[in-house]
Amino acid sequence: MMSEMKKNLIAHGLSTCEGCAMEIIARNTLDVLGEKTIVLTPPSCSAILTGYGWETGWKVPGFQSNLENIAAYCTGISEAMKLQGKDDVNVVAFAGDGGTVDIGLQALSAAVERGHRFIYICYDNEAYMNTGIQRSGGTPMGAWTTTTPSGKSEGKKDIVAMLRAQGIPYIATASAGHIPDLREKIRKASRVDGPSYLHVMTPCSTGWRFKAKDTVTVARLAVDTGLWPLFEAVYGKVRITYKPKELKPLKEYLDLQGRFRNITSEQVEKIEEQIRKDLERLSREEDLSK
Repeated sequence: MMSEMKKNLIAHGLSTCEGCAMEIIARNTLDVLGEKTIVLTPPSCSAILTGYGWETGWKVPGFQSNLENIAAYCTGISEAMKLQGKDDVNVVAFAGDGGTVDIGLQALSAAVERGHRFIYICYDNEAYMNTGIQRSGGTPMGAWTTTTPSGKSEGKKDIVAMLRAQGIPYIATASAGHIPDLREKIRKASRVDGPSYLHVMTPCSTGWRFKAKDTVTVARLAVDTGLWPLFEAVYGKVRITYKPKELKPLKEYLDLQGRFRNITSEQVEKIEEQIRKDLERLSREEDLSK
């Protein structure tokens, strides 16, 4: 899919990690949205794209927010565009899980409540990767981080369910391993007259402890094991956008990553049970939406 990209709206030669899924997502995002886009990033891995001083990797207007208030900045910029009659400009928040499900949650929830038009993309690499691989609310059960050296005890915070409960017009999950699906969801998000949110599976070879060449493999396994179902909810109506013909064993996904080296059999069983519950719930919701 990268060979189909029409423009390069992000500079080459960036200092992201080898095999960085975040960069793949960012490049496809701008390729879909085009030049009439304003991108905001908090202090995070995506700040590498925004740069510092007079240098930036974006070839569109970019802005560095604080970690806790990127959605608030989006609110102001979105309203400014509206007052100027510029309804064809995409205002995009591009943030990690720490700045979304934890520190930035209050501002995000408030912006969704007010109904401002902007696209929020969370590239979920499941820890505070830019500051040393610390545990976040997005870190899954059993995963090693520098602050959970024996593995995280709690499960992953379900930010998608939280925002759906607020009645957000468009929300979707996506994956760095399913680029056509991601691009179509970005297109849909850009057409929404209100807030939209994409939660993207973003493997991190540095923090997850796998070989950089396996980034896409890990992303696809998350989907093919049912751990990361791909779906969208348009004004509450659910549609599953990719259905594996047969679910692969969760062990295939876990064994590729050094961060799960201390996961217990009991934790694996809990995750598998949660997968079953989530897939059954999504299937029921899709049936009710038809």
